[in-house]
Amino acid sequence: MWDFLKSHRDQIAFASWQHVSLVVQCLVLATVIAVALAALVHRSRLLSSIANSVSAIGLTIPAFALVGLLIAPLGFGVPPAVAVVTFFAALPILRNAVVGLTGIDPSIVESARGVGMSRARTFLRVELPLAWPVILGGIRVSAQMVMGIAAVAAYVLGPGLGGFIFSGLSRLGGANSLESVLTGVIGVVVLALLLDLLLIGLGRLTTPRGIRV
Repeated sequence: MWDFLKSHRDQIAFASWQHVSLVVQCLVLATVIAVALAALVHRSRLLSSIANSVSAIGLTIPAFALVGLLIAPLGFGVPPAVAVVTFFAALPILRNAVVGLTGIDPSIVESARGVGMSRARTFLRVELPLAWPVILGGIRVSAQMVMGIAAVAAYVLGPGLGGFIFSGLSRLGGANSLESVLTGVIGVVVLALLLDLLLIGLGRLTTPRGIRV
């Protein structure tokens, strides 16, 4: 195993960087999409219920099946990987964003509007900061989940450590096949833990001191 790591260290480092880059960029995109959708629906009980149902149903879709379905419209490579990772990343964030925004005391929002804040400013300056800890919880869940899904995206030649896993599985029993699989799996786990630590730090920096738990 050690010899395999030494001989492939440059390839492993590059694949790890690709994996993290894919996940982080998709998380940012998913967060923007999910928070925007939550902002549109959280004031309606019906729409909030629909959003929660969509996020729950979406998580039941097998990632491998969705990756395969996107081959026809998007082809191979980065586009289907980005589409799949962003889709799954957005689901927990959307659910938490709706929960966080609907859980804000209406009197706080009314007070902000009473002092002359517009609806958009009230959302950005009052509602979003109050809901941020709950939203960040959804982002952390998404980050852990899509680290593994990003590896599945290697099936369509997506970037990242999944290439080591599929390469090893395709020649199981051959030379260095097990080492290749273990490198991919352990690498994904380590990157997931590191990203979670970074998100915890981000939460400390971005959460208003008065609402920190």
